[in-house]
Amino acid sequence: MQTIEEIENKIKENLAVMVYFSAPTCNVCHALKPKLLEAIDANFKEFEIVSVDTSIDQEVAAHFSVFTIPTVLIFLDGREFLRKSRHMSVDEVIREIKRPYEIMIS
Repeated sequence: MQTIEEIENKIKENLAVMVYFSAPTCNVCHALKPKLLEAIDANFKEFEIVSVDTSIDQEVAAHFSVFTIPTVLIFLDGREFLRKSRHMSVDEVIREIKRPYEIMIS
């Protein structure tokens, strides 16, 4: 469990951050998460990953305006770059991040 401040600091201190919002009761979340983490790890070495359990951290979810799960927030260079909720494919997320990420780290 992380505080809003800890997550905000991670976003400020790291070039690329993914915040993954899910809950233990969400089957889609559990199916998607390992695939997404593997794809992020394989494609982007600089990514910091933060997981938020919305059943415990409602305050964190509300702070980031997350009201549905799973939700993925991608922050590049301290700014929210991508927000995907519910229906998303791993390929779609990777494809949308790839170019800006490569430009940013080159």
